[in-house]
Amino acid sequence: MMTDTTGTRTRDRSDDGPWVVAGVDTHKDTHHVAAGSAATGAGLGDMQVPATPAGHDQLHDFVRSRGRIRMIGIEGTGSYGAGLARALRAAGAPIREVIRPKRSQRRRGKSDPIDAYAAAGRALAEADALPVAKTGTGPCEQIRVLLVERRSAMKARVAAHRQITALLTTAPDAVRTRFARLSGGELIGALARTRPAPTADTPASTTTRTLRRLARRHRILTDEITDIDTELRALTARAAPTMLATKGYGVITTATLLVTAGDNPDRIRSEASFAALCGAAPIPASSGRTNRHRLNRGGDRQANWALHQIALVRLSSDPRTKVYAARLTATGKSRKEILRCLKRAIAREAWHLLTHPRPAPRTDDLRRLRHERGLTLTQAAHHLNTHPARISELERGTRPDTTLTAAYRQWLSTQQPQTHTT
Repeated sequence: MMTDTTGTRTRDRSDDGPWVVAGVDTHKDTHHVAAGSAATGAGLGDMQVPATPAGHDQLHDFVRSRGRIRMIGIEGTGSYGAGLARALRAAGAPIREVIRPKRSQRRRGKSDPIDAYAAAGRALAEADALPVAKTGTGPCEQIRVLLVERRSAMKARVAAHRQITALLTTAPDAVRTRFARLSGGELIGALARTRPAPTADTPASTTTRTLRRLARRHRILTDEITDIDTELRALTARAAPTMLATKGYGVITTATLLVTAGDNPDRIRSEASFAALCGAAPIPASSGRTNRHRLNRGGDRQANWALHQIALVRLSSDPRTKVYAARLTATGKSRKEILRCLKRAIAREAWHLLTHPRPAPRTDDLRRLRHERGLTLTQAAHHLNTHPARISELERGTRPDTTLTAAYRQWLSTQQPQTHTT
């Protein structure tokens, strides 16, 4: 249905007629769309439109003019086709992401119309198997942008630190001796505070000025990363508070998994699909009498890294994970095999946390309950086998932990409140 200039609801001609499917070959400046019959697969025409909001509307009108839209397959919904996917989704068009074919599969040659018709053909033939595109309109898209910035800042800071180390190694003796006993933050701070003579024309003065500039660059990047981490913590706490409060999940690992799932995690149909997306699903490699699986080197490598970091944290500090690892070790599995099994289990857990989120346990009343019972942070930490600072972080909500919160609350419930007499 559509509304005319008088506000009256009229029937859109696309509500009648044959069903059509379309495919879009996306580029930086233009998109090429091709439409085909959903019944016969016959081509119904193609056109090129600019990659602008007006071009997106023009593309949608072109497909609707051919009949009722069953599906539009778009190549590159995470890159050149991101804006088009958002525009078509807002217009109510059913869209799917079409994977670009390999070069070896392009037997009919390559051109924009050929690629667009091929995308339409895959949308028609593989409608149920094609992945649902990310919406890119919520906090996960914000997190993705921040992670892109953070990775570049981290690489630049590492590069600056390496350059400082290399220059100090080859610096004149006076410069090298002056900073020989310093390292880490102390070294960066000392270099940033130096005041070399601006007019001195010696290798030592030039090296000192260069080291000061690199140290100040290092400081600027550190401040930038700190600001990014603050934003990421707030966004992840809003998007996935339960995941952030689960043992082993930090801000960066949670943010990475959120970006992998997208703002519409229900697009991932099963936990097995999510594990495959993260490259944590082992691939069968059996032949004859050999029955085994091999490592999956595909999938989202950033998500695989996040699962690996969570597995390492749990192996070092989670009693249940240690018991699980000991049981697998007894069966003859190596540490690499144990990590693969653990990452697969964590992928299953992460999928449930993303698609079936539960409210995070409240922690804002823990400090009050502890004070009512006359208990100190040291007493609570001693009972829970942790540090007082960790209990303080839990009470302030700066570092949530579902398991520790439950144990802390249970222990507080067994303590009697103090009664004050006058």
